[in-house]
Amino acid sequence: MFYQLYEMNHAAMVPVRAAADAARLFFANPLNPFAETELGRTMAASLEVFERMTRRYGKPAFGLPETVVDGAPVAVTEEVIWAKPFCNLLRFNRDLPKGRAPDPKILIVAPMSGHYATLLRGTVEALLPHAEVYIADWIDARMVPVDQGHFDLNDYIDYVIDMLHVIGPGAHVIGVCQPSVPVLAAVAVMEVRQDEAIPASMVLMGGPIDTRINPTAVNKLAKEHPLEWFQENVIMTVPWPQPGFMRRVYPGFLQLSGFMSMNLDRHVTAHQDFYEHLVKNDGESAEKHREFYDEYLAVMDLTEEFYLQTVDVVFMKHSLPMGQMMHRSVHVDTTSIRNVALLTIEGENDDISGLGQTQAAQTICPNIPDSMRLHYIQPDVGHYGVFNGSRFRQEIAPRIVEFARSHTKAAAKTSAKKSKA
Repeated sequence: MFYQLYEMNHAAMVPVRAAADAARLFFANPLNPFAETELGRTMAASLEVFERMTRRYGKPAFGLPETVVDGAPVAVTEEVIWAKPFCNLLRFNRDLPKGRAPDPKILIVAPMSGHYATLLRGTVEALLPHAEVYIADWIDARMVPVDQGHFDLNDYIDYVIDMLHVIGPGAHVIGVCQPSVPVLAAVAVMEVRQDEAIPASMVLMGGPIDTRINPTAVNKLAKEHPLEWFQENVIMTVPWPQPGFMRRVYPGFLQLSGFMSMNLDRHVTAHQDFYEHLVKNDGESAEKHREFYDEYLAVMDLTEEFYLQTVDVVFMKHSLPMGQMMHRSVHVDTTSIRNVALLTIEGENDDISGLGQTQAAQTICPNIPDSMRLHYIQPDVGHYGVFNGSRFRQEIAPRIVEFARSHTKAAAKTSAKKSKA
């Protein structure tokens, strides 16, 4: 019933929000003599804050029409090159000059943890000048009809493998946060199969490989309750008239509430500052707030089976680091990985995936040669700063690009030797 009440509340607020937005436009209209007065700006600011706090935020657009390659602007277009019920594979096509040497092909596996893949817009934007970028664009579970079947952690791993097949051999894969576990598992499965589409390298960023190390509040919550508690308290049924009506899901608004409660004072202060910026007519600062929260407050639902299996396997049983993870009755053997380079990246102040949790991948992949592995800790950044922001653009992205380029060459040499043999 809670999900139904949530939907009814949003529906009931529609006319109130419409009235508030109309009143805001009246007070902000340049033809209104009160618009430039403190009273007019105060009224407009109050109404905008109210409207934004009661709004349902839809999926944002990537909005990356161009990038700069070799010092010149080039057009960028999005293309869906592979689609399944719960995910689309997007390719960002760059209008490059003919005959130009190809760049590394990089697949970004976005988190399926409540936010849309557009949360990684900054990640894509920073890599586009240097790489052919693809991203896993997960679909909101409440938008998938129940007749399309279920989706769990095993399906997630299969999706990653399928996407690497579509992109082709020699690609590079990046798992940002939650996908670090299924990406590492997918690579292990492909290595055992001697899959020709195995990536040249994998980059794991701020991911929960081993949450026993420096556990955070998120990790501790998973240990405080049995799996049945999560099933009874956070799993709900998608209400009518959503396309996924009757699908059992972990609602995105619950995940968002959890994230916001961890730093509630920061979010309250941000909205107070936003109000003051509007009153002072500080348009640039207000727009930055809008851009961030338009993305942050846009959330998606996760399927029941994926959410519960992830909580159980990753956060409760620690199956991957303990060498006990299974993929469709097949053991996920990370010690089998020998031919895929590994870069792990952590944020010094990460309060979602504690320091050392991602680095654990280096330990459980002992047979990767030392020349093909690297670990990096970015000072002075939290979880979000690991994949976005100025330090990501200036310090982390260049390392990812260099790692991909160096191991593209190494993979090409290895392939050439095999062909001669």
